[in-house]
Amino acid sequence: MSKHQSLDALRQQIIERNPNEPEFHQAVTEVLNSLEPVMADHPEYQDAKLIERICEPERQILFRVPWVDDQGEVQINRGFRVEFNSALGPFKGGLRFHPSVNLGVVKFLGFEQIFKNALTGLPIGGGKGGADFDPKGKSDGEIMRFCQSFMTELYRYIGADTDVPAGDIGVGQREIGLLFGQYKRITNRYENGVVTGKQLQWGGARGRQEATGYGAVYFLQEMLGAHRKKLKGKKVVVSGTGNVAVFAMEKAVELGAKVVACSDSDGYVHDANGLDVELVKQIKQVEKGRIRDYPKRSKGKAEYQSDGSIWQVACDVAMPCATQNELGEDDAQALIDNKVMAVVEGANMPCTPEAIQAFSDAKVLFGPGKAANAGGVAMSAMEMQQNAARESWSFDYSIEQLQQVMREIHQSCFDTAKQYDRKGDYVFGANAAGFRQVADAMLAFGVI
Repeated sequence: MSKHQSLDALRQQIIERNPNEPEFHQAVTEVLNSLEPVMADHPEYQDAKLIERICEPERQILFRVPWVDDQGEVQINRGFRVEFNSALGPFKGGLRFHPSVNLGVVKFLGFEQIFKNALTGLPIGGGKGGADFDPKGKSDGEIMRFCQSFMTELYRYIGADTDVPAGDIGVGQREIGLLFGQYKRITNRYENGVVTGKQLQWGGARGRQEATGYGAVYFLQEMLGAHRKKLKGKKVVVSGTGNVAVFAMEKAVELGAKVVACSDSDGYVHDANGLDVELVKQIKQVEKGRIRDYPKRSKGKAEYQSDGSIWQVACDVAMPCATQNELGEDDAQALIDNKVMAVVEGANMPCTPEAIQAFSDAKVLFGPGKAANAGGVAMSAMEMQQNAARESWSFDYSIEQLQQVMREIHQSCFDTAKQYDRKGDYVFGANAAGFRQVADAMLAFGVI
């Protein structure tokens, strides 16, 4: 980097240019930490200032979302859509409705999405969006009015060949349906490829709910196999009980592992003999209950803990599948002390940088989220493909395609790390492989 600005100086410049956005700073730092050997090999990337261009979103949209609650009071929320990079295809990324959403969080998620989407090998760029709206405790009518107001502004910036939102925290099939309904009403077009995560009867993809969780386990299986290890018989701890966590547990058990603990925002349950995943699904997905209800309904010897960390539970494999930065350095050390073999991120950057460094120092296999949880967006891209062709794939075929994508993602990360004498370093492999995909496309288009 002698001819040009050092990566550390560039990182500091990006931080100063984007103040008060710690989550975004974290995402940028994590990627830039991997790029020095790549930039040394490709001076053309430096000459074209590709890092500076990738770190600056193509478009940032902030808008007010006024809506009327059930008491007739006007409420105001703030909406966001960050269209980060379209070098490989239309912007693609979810919408998150949660009080914690702000521009820095959306940029953090959107930046990560660029490289995650690139790793799938599918023609999709990176973006993210959402609102600081909390759907918890809201009536169906309030959620409908909010979604309609949100889409009344967002519709002018999206389209099947422009920007294709999906769901995320707080945005499920109900919200996607309401958003699409408003888009259809305003535009007078049945353009169901404009959103993904839809219900099956109007253009949704079979396997979409399962895709992120299943995909993370497929990546885990490939990662273990590449290091002459097997998933069968291993004890697995999974944080969270949302779609990602539940279907990761389901697939892990199907492949012969034993899930010994899972959690929600109140606490966690632990059964050394293995949890009944179907009961967890019944409580959390069907009844919308709390995980504390599990022990009294199970036939095993499950215990519920309302305090402490789920990462204190001894396991062979840890899968953080809840939210960003949920697993810190102390948690990592607890897992290491308990001889954890592998950690795979099901959520978006759930491990802090300090935790990731601890796993690296301890030689623990680590699958970063931009690679391991790419199954969800891969299936969303397949949903776009089905919508464009007016097709509907079977569940089995969809899952076969998902498994193939995850196999190829793993191979790309593994081979790239090996190429740079970083064998087994999946953080480096994912960052370098994803970056090169985007950078090469940007070079082909010139300075735009």
